Order: sequence, then structure tokens, then C-alpha cells
Amino acid sequence: MVRRPVWRRAWPTVWRLLRPIDPMRSVKAALGWLVVISVTITTLIILVAYRSDVGLQLIAIFAIIASLLVTQFVAHSLATPVLEMTSASRAMARGEYGRRVTVTRRDELGDLAHAFNRMAADLQAADRHRKELVANVSHELRTPIAGLRAVLENVVDGVSEADPKTMATALRQTERLGRLVEQLLDLSRLENGVVPLQAGVFQVEPYLSAVLGDAQVAQKRGNGRTDVRLRLDVTPVGLRAHADRERLDQVVTNLVDNAVKHSPHGGQVTVVARPGQLPGGLVLEVLDEGPGIPPEQRELVFERFGRGTIDGVTPRDGGTGLGLAIARWAVDLHGGTIAVAESRRGCRIRLTLPGNAKANS
Repeated sequence: MVRRPVWRRAWPTVWRLLRPIDPMRSVKAALGWLVVISVTITTLIILVAYRSDVGLQLIAIFAIIASLLVTQFVAHSLATPVLEMTSASRAMARGEYGRRVTVTRRDELGDLAHAFNRMAADLQAADRHRKELVANVSHELRTPIAGLRAVLENVVDGVSEADPKTMATALRQTERLGRLVEQLLDLSRLENGVVPLQAGVFQVEPYLSAVLGDAQVAQKRGNGRTDVRLRLDVTPVGLRAHADRERLDQVVTNLVDNAVKHSPHGGQVTVVARPGQLPGGLVLEVLDEGPGIPPEQRELVFERFGRGTIDGVTPRDGGTGLGLAIARWAVDLHGGTIAVAESRRGCRIRLTLPGNAKANS
């Protein structure tokens, strides 16, 4: 490793110490230098007057003009970024979040301009996310509503009878609409932090067995995939964890549901549970045999309405793109992590929960 000279290593510290007297890095210093320069100019002009025949009144006029010119120059340099930020603020108030201010100063006004640009970027991103959320929600709500409307119109117009098969179709669309609304409410509560954790110690194997059993029942009732096998692998026997079982139920159910949807015919979804590094910690993996998630999409799938693509095409599996977003928020509430892990086949999603020191006591 090449060591830099001492003077080069010490230069940042010296530069920070010189900032109060550097007119380019401090507004206070700029005003101070304005007074010094004005007094110096006036003194020089008076000295010139003593050595010449120029009248005192004319010298006073020259001194005033010189001071005004210097003051105008400094005032213009100080006011320009403020005026630019004022104009940008008014534009942002009208919804133009793409406006930015030019940063040319290194003083407090320059710092303010940098902060203003960061704020504008955050507001622009928030506005973009809001518009995307409205558009995505509208799109996702339109599909089940249109399907339900079509079924009911056929019944009303006499095109089809209100037999159990027709009503089952209407029920599926209603259930899909209900799931979307429920997921939106869950996500809103999780983001606003109004869902308190009620963590406790529980046996992992019987808990996950019950969750997978409920998932199988839901698949059969919702005319979902019944050809996919669910397998549970918990080691060691008697493994205990410390977490909020209701929130964890949401996570596991969403992960298993996604894995089943993307599994091949006759495939298998495996849920693996292992102890974490700390007492009460838990490492949970859900593996499927599907096409997997490309590396460039592994963060996208955890965003709201973020859905991966297969060969550039978004699968039409009836998903809303909210399941993994809810899973991430629930895991974050526990202080854990969730991510797509490397896998030789299919998709492997791993989540870790930190646990609690009293979990195994």
C-alpha cells in the first residue's frame, strides 16, 4: 500500500480549520472580507487624495462607488442560489419535482443547495411511487371486478344460469378481490408501524406443519395447484424459536404460495428450518423447482407490485405482487432479513430471525 505524504494526509484537517476565514466556504467570512475590502479601498483612495490635488468630496464619491460595487458583487453571489432555490420551491409546489438547483458554492449556501437537491430527489421518488401505486392498484382491482361483472351480467341477461359452477366462478373473483384488499390493508398497517409484535416461544415443527396444512387446504378450496408436493425439513427435533407466530404465518404462507405457483407440474416445495446463531433464532428457507429468479430481479420482487419476469414476460398467475413485500415488512419488524439465496435449481428464499436470549430457557 502506497502511503501518502504527511502534508497530503493533514490537508483536509487544515482545510476545515481554514474554513471560517475562507470567503468561498463561509458566508460569515465573505461578509467579513466585504468589510475589510471596503475599508481598504476607502483607505487607499484617501491616501491617494493626500498625495494629489483631488478634492475630498470627489474622493468620498469614489470611495462610496467602489464600496457599492464590491457590495453589489458579494450580494449578488449570495442572493443567486437563494433566488434559484425559491424559484425551484415554487415549481415543486406546482408538482414539478424534477427541478434542481445549481451548486457552485462551497459554503453554507452550497450545503443548503445540496440538501435541497436531495430533498427534491426524495420528493420526486415519493411522487413516482405514489403514481405507480395508484396505477398498480387500479390495474389489479380492475381484473377481478371485470371478471365478477361479466359473470353477473351473464346471469342477469339470461346467457348463463345461476348454477353452482357459475357462482363458483363469481366466488373465485370475489375471493381474489378480497385477498388484494386484505394485502393492501396489511401492507399499510405494517408500513405505518401500527402492527405490534407479540413475540413468544413456540415449537417450530408443529407450527410449520399446521401452516403448510392450511396452505394445502387453501389451494384445494381456491382451485389452485394440487399437483405440487409440500415437504417440511426441521432440524434438530424439538427446535424452538422466538417470533410473532401470526406475522410469521403471513411470511411462510406468502412464500409457499409463490413457490407453488411457479413450480412445474408434479414439482415439490420444501420448507427447511434450522436454528439461528443466537438462542431462539431461526433460519427458514423455502425452495421450489421452478425457473428461479434472475439476479437482476432479486430486489425487485420484494417491492410493492414488483413481479419478476420469465423470458421477459410477466406471468399471469393471478398474483398481486404484494406477497413478498408484506413478507419483507413482517421480517423487518422482527429485525431479521429476507433475500433470494443462490440455488442450483429453482428459487431459494432465505429468511433469518434474530430470536431472543430467553427463547430456549
